[in-house]
Amino acid sequence: MKKTLALVLALVMVFALAACGQSAAPAATTETAAPAAAPVAEDAELVGVAMPTKDLQRWNQDGENMKAMLEAAGYAVDLQFGANDIATQVSQIENMIANGCKVLVIASIDGDSLGTVLAQAKEAGIPVIAYDRLIMNSDAVSYYATFDNWLVGTTQGEFIRDALDLDNAEGPFNIEFITGDPGDNNINFFFDGAMSILQPYLDSGKLVCPSGQVEKAVVATANWATDAAQARFENILSSNYADGTQLDAVLASNDSTALGVENALESSYTGKWPVITGQDCDIAIMKNLIDGKQAMSVFKDTRTLAAKVVEMVDALMKGAEPPVNDTETYDNGTGVIPSFLCEPVACTVDNSQELLIASGYYTMDQIENG
Repeated sequence: MKKTLALVLALVMVFALAACGQSAAPAATTETAAPAAAPVAEDAELVGVAMPTKDLQRWNQDGENMKAMLEAAGYAVDLQFGANDIATQVSQIENMIANGCKVLVIASIDGDSLGTVLAQAKEAGIPVIAYDRLIMNSDAVSYYATFDNWLVGTTQGEFIRDALDLDNAEGPFNIEFITGDPGDNNINFFFDGAMSILQPYLDSGKLVCPSGQVEKAVVATANWATDAAQARFENILSSNYADGTQLDAVLASNDSTALGVENALESSYTGKWPVITGQDCDIAIMKNLIDGKQAMSVFKDTRTLAAKVVEMVDALMKGAEPPVNDTETYDNGTGVIPSFLCEPVACTVDNSQELLIASGYYTMDQIENG
């Protein structure tokens, strides 16, 4: 306990020093600070940006960052958030097409639900960049921009492997699993990547899942919702851990599901706190990361991805070939989509100041008050 308290106090001091060194940082908001938008000419070409929802912090960041960067590059932007409602997102994209958008950037709510509206885009000669979530079964998708999602999963799996010292410790260790929305193609990469590391230990008995819930379809979470994740884990805990059974690790594919797990543990679990993974470095989990209640989160700097998409849009507008670095991995059912993959990084309490504060991704105020 004393060591934990000392670590927390040390981190607070490090964060405070970082904040002092950034006195010129912008005032804190609930989102990552985006570049200041430049004035946009009245005749600027219009780019449509469709994000799935405002309910998750990262989509606000992605949308606003991209809008500001596109405007700084001289484009007008129609940014819309779909409220996690497919019909709403379809209507928004239809309006973008009707309003003369020259390029569409789309983070889909459901990757299989945009075929009809994107056929309209293709007929109108409008290139489509799938953003972060691959749009499936549509030959209208021109390019895909995302992070290396398989690497996200393997990073989480390797973290659990190393934290539990699975190659040397006797075990067995108890583990549970949770991933995201079944309509999001990324969960196939997140979950399967992690399981490529962890499955051999499940097969050997070094890892055991007391609930028996290990199938991707079973551990999926609609809309990546924290309350749904919490409800499921409350049931898992009451059914499998109420007798004092130790939970050693939870593979959570992102921070919103990890937070649901942590909320459930807070309410009913009395054992030693498990190793919990996550993704996105959401402000909502930063205190838990500092307090040791979440062991890691995979950091995906949305500024990097937004900047790359701006490069892709700019190339398309000028009749050039957009930058890609993967032409083999992402088949959406109509063929492999040329993609650009940015690299994610594991974030722990040890490197969070460097990744998040010193880089300007968050301010200290956001960390303390988020």
